[in-house]
Amino acid sequence: MSENHNSAGGVPTTGHVWDDDLGDFVNQPPKWWMLGLTASAIWVVVYFAMYPSIPVAINGSYWHGLGLPGSGQWTAIKELAADQKALDDVRQPYEDKLKAMTPAQILADANLSEYVARSGKVLFSDNCAACHGQNGIGTKQEGSKFAQREQGYMAPILNDDDWLYGGDIDTIYETISGGRQGMMVAHEGMVSDADIDTLANAVAKGEPTSTPLFAASGCTACHGEDGKGMHAMGSANLTDKIWRFDGSVEGIKQTIKYGVNSGNPNARIAIMPNFTEAGKLSAVEMKKLAVYVYKFGGGQPSAAPEAAPVAADAAASAASEPAAQ
Repeated sequence: MSENHNSAGGVPTTGHVWDDDLGDFVNQPPKWWMLGLTASAIWVVVYFAMYPSIPVAINGSYWHGLGLPGSGQWTAIKELAADQKALDDVRQPYEDKLKAMTPAQILADANLSEYVARSGKVLFSDNCAACHGQNGIGTKQEGSKFAQREQGYMAPILNDDDWLYGGDIDTIYETISGGRQGMMVAHEGMVSDADIDTLANAVAKGEPTSTPLFAASGCTACHGEDGKGMHAMGSANLTDKIWRFDGSVEGIKQTIKYGVNSGNPNARIAIMPNFTEAGKLSAVEMKKLAVYVYKFGGGQPSAAPEAAPVAADAAASAASEPAAQ
């Protein structure tokens, strides 16, 4: 540091001068700067007086603030409540209409349908995406601890317009509100391993009726004579090569051999919860979800035929997997 104590430009310094031309002046800052500093100090005092700030030594409390004139004391909770009320006021007219409408009526109303589709996205993410994946793309099971018995999708894909129980808006609402549980008995011991192998190869090719074993083993009772499944039973279409579980020959053999929800330790699991009994969703929220899911794939339901009711013993002879969708 230089020992040159001369003032620079006639302005006195503290005696600290660096590199002969950088001095530590003692002149006052500009007036505008001092005014700004004073205003800032005043604002700090006002802010501390208006809003919650400093803890106090009385019952572990804190200074609650005087609040804005006419608005009372401010808290973040009050601000959140005010924002929520403003949002609810906008939503309320729509929500009131939804209570008395069916999912089909909501879908037919362009404004309500758009409103429901937007709010349904949040509901789907919170309640459905864990199994069905974001936007209904499905969630794979490979690599999980259940991989040996659950290879394939954790739950059906919802955006491909392939529906086990039907893809119309009312059926989707029924599925969400009432839940679904696929059923297929384990055929181990009922059908020989050789016959299971033959059936699995035919199903894997999408040609289940190409072998007489399809009818002889009772598969037509649930999957129909053409193998295209029945919405009334939630049985899978075996001709479209769209798989709920593993679509390989070995995967199909496992499904035929051990069944779906059959109680066998190696059985496929296909259960969708009943959201009404669970109490997690209101009727309006389930309507919103139905409309949201319906719109995933353009709302074009698959054309699997409905079937007349069949005897319970015939249903128990299904030869391929129905699953919850």
